[in-house]
Amino acid sequence: MAAFFHAARCVTFGGEACKSGFMASHSSPRTVALLLAAGQGTRMKSSLPKVLHPLAGLPMVHHGVAAALDAGCSQVIVVVGHGRELVEAYLTKAFGERVSFALQPQQLGTGDAVRCGVAALPAGTERVLVFYGDAPLIEGTDLRALLGAEGALVLATCCLAAPFGYGRILRDEAGRVVAIREEKDCATAAERAITEINPGVYVFALEFLENSLAKLEPKNAQGELYLTDLVAIAAASGLDATPIAARAEVLVGCNDRAQLFEAELTLRERIHGRLRKSGVTVSAGALVDAGVVVEPDVAIGPNVVLRGNTLVKSGARLDVGCVLDNVTVERDAYLKPYTVAQDSVIGARAQVGPFAHLRPKSDLGADVHIGNFVETKNTKLAQGAKANHLAYLGDGVVGERVNIGAGTIFCNYDGFQKHLTIIEDDAFIGSDSQIVAPVTIGRGAYVGTGTTVTMSVPADGLALSRVKQENKEGYAVRLRARFKAAKEGKK
Repeated sequence: MAAFFHAARCVTFGGEACKSGFMASHSSPRTVALLLAAGQGTRMKSSLPKVLHPLAGLPMVHHGVAAALDAGCSQVIVVVGHGRELVEAYLTKAFGERVSFALQPQQLGTGDAVRCGVAALPAGTERVLVFYGDAPLIEGTDLRALLGAEGALVLATCCLAAPFGYGRILRDEAGRVVAIREEKDCATAAERAITEINPGVYVFALEFLENSLAKLEPKNAQGELYLTDLVAIAAASGLDATPIAARAEVLVGCNDRAQLFEAELTLRERIHGRLRKSGVTVSAGALVDAGVVVEPDVAIGPNVVLRGNTLVKSGARLDVGCVLDNVTVERDAYLKPYTVAQDSVIGARAQVGPFAHLRPKSDLGADVHIGNFVETKNTKLAQGAKANHLAYLGDGVVGERVNIGAGTIFCNYDGFQKHLTIIEDDAFIGSDSQIVAPVTIGRGAYVGTGTTVTMSVPADGLALSRVKQENKEGYAVRLRARFKAAKEGKK
């Protein structure tokens, strides 16, 4: 019955490509990780699968997969169920062939989930690391401690003063681990009072795991197949389970938004601590995502937020309140307060802000200045170009040493298509100019203040489109009298 149940219910996929790739580059035996991530996570109260909720910029499940690979596992098989398409899509993009998947069609317990995962194991597997996808604080060092131990069954244990919700570790008089009792199945107050708990991290010899899974039966309060019953099966077979004391603070799971928040605080402090030790100043209130790279001798000011694949190179200074998402900041650049940038490059020694907005595909060369209330989008500015005040530069190519005056607008959109503005080296754009694309302003050309440019300007040319000014002497006195009379009339 057990063998039929195994074959009929568990569906594997994504494994053949991964299997052939690892056979080509790795020699057996191997340790493969099974990450259990099929649950819905109803306490999150979200349409997003539980394991995709983000912590420090990365989905919860990403942290677990990364820890398993860091620990030396040759491959990670993720057991999926609820929201499987989203989970598979993310992990495939993030980790490629190092991750494959097994489907648990119905959530019938942890033992059932592992059965599904075992069906996807590649040839040559000898040991299997099993843990949960909702435990994002586990690091590779924690898993290596278990992988370094010997035995058919190795399990992490730790002690909690308040063990509510966790399975209790049962030992015999000689101190050997003989069973794990889930809290709902504790028969006595003495069992419930045990503080040594099972955090759900195991290493199994594959032969023992396959044989023991076939013996599981749903004889418990939940009517599920418990993976924890393998401990009692091992004891009944005369095999000792090998307990490894683990750090309780990294083994906690995230079952609701409050636990998610607490875990993120820990992850953030871990990231910030590593940066500080590497020579980075990280001020209070800063938030640096797990995927961000910051080189030594960078200063990150208060309340700076660094997200995604941001890279900040040595000597850069990010002042208070900057928010960067997938941005490269070159050496010695200075981002003044409240600069916001996304999918952009900021060149060496560039100065940006305060209150500047770099929208996607902004590319600032070395020594470029982008000042207060300047917005750029899909625009490349070459070395030494400046736009210091109140401008919009969209869909443009700006040459070296170009000066763009306050209030200048690149009029790039006609309601249907975007058009390109090209400003060649050493041109000067006067304040309050409107550049109606597509146009090219030639090298060294001058656009007078208040000009609307609707056709290209030749090199070293002057473009003017002002209405001729007319002065009427003494006329202001008559205007004031008229305005005053109008005001009195309303009263």
